[in-house]
Amino acid sequence: MNKQELITALQSKGLRLAEQPTGTTGRKGGAGPSDHRAVTIADTTVMVPIYTEAAARSPYSASLDTGPEQITLYQEDEAIAPISFPQAPRFYGLETADGIPYWKIALLHSRDVLATTVLQTCRRYRDEATMCQFCAIERSLEADRTIARKTPAQLAEVAEAAVRLDGIQQMVMTSGTPHTSDRGAAYLAECARAVKQRVDLPIQVQCEPPDDFVWFERLRDAGVDSLGMHLEAITPAVRAQIMPGKAEVPVEFYFQAFEAAVPVFGWGQVSTYLLAGLGDSLEALVAGCDRLIQLGVYPFVVPFVPITGTPLEHHPAPSSDFMFTLYQQVGALLQRAGMHSAQIKAGCAKCGACSALSTFEG
Repeated sequence: MNKQELITALQSKGLRLAEQPTGTTGRKGGAGPSDHRAVTIADTTVMVPIYTEAAARSPYSASLDTGPEQITLYQEDEAIAPISFPQAPRFYGLETADGIPYWKIALLHSRDVLATTVLQTCRRYRDEATMCQFCAIERSLEADRTIARKTPAQLAEVAEAAVRLDGIQQMVMTSGTPHTSDRGAAYLAECARAVKQRVDLPIQVQCEPPDDFVWFERLRDAGVDSLGMHLEAITPAVRAQIMPGKAEVPVEFYFQAFEAAVPVFGWGQVSTYLLAGLGDSLEALVAGCDRLIQLGVYPFVVPFVPITGTPLEHHPAPSSDFMFTLYQQVGALLQRAGMHSAQIKAGCAKCGACSALSTFEG
């Protein structure tokens, strides 16, 4: 099994751990890669499901018998590869003057990415008629693992420390959707400006498309380097079922927003998350990715991972065969267009840890 196949299989099937390695990073709930743990395989760090039903049944397991820095990965009973877990960063040991631990403000993703949800609440979350069925944005807040609103000053303080102490290379800021027509862009701009005034760090922000596309220029002028506007699913019927509130913003409006944002941030500097396995067919995903790439948008294709406590916690992840075929076809489209995740200044696609797509770019 080559690295592409192994990463694809691990992210679809998960990893069983007999015991949790100490001093490493992982979490349950929240926004972004939840119920995952960062795992380094052949010098590539990826996010692998750990705390899920599928992971509990996975044919892949890890033994800590060789020590915390060199762990053995097994497929059934066969040892197949050495892996390691990135250690918790040094900035996690610090706290603000008012006693808030830095890790409640921003987290390490992969090996060198600082990630934060600036607003940990969402207008859609607490209503079954509007909530995204896969989302756990407020669960980490309920568990006291974060705070509801990170101030620009707090984010700047943590970012400076993360760069200085741990060599952080980029920052990702996402947000729950507030009750404003800018859909979070205004506060993200304020936060990005504060960080850039404190430390020179590439930043991606992520939000729903604002009603007024002038916000793209305002975000850029605040220091934002790249933009993520996440479709999650591309077929309108799937979107209406899985994310009824978010589906009120039509797919075509997203494409209008993409078309407006690319000239502001640059070709390849706008991206979107596509969660494979929510119901979109292979053909629909590939056709959607083709359309996105032609606009200059990077389609970050990621296998859906069910999160405990959400309405979709029992929904199966896509098979590794489905993901491998999808990666091959989208990778070929990226190669043909000359689009590469390494060219992105900051963001989830730049990090790449939640997907094997970057290994198919050629």
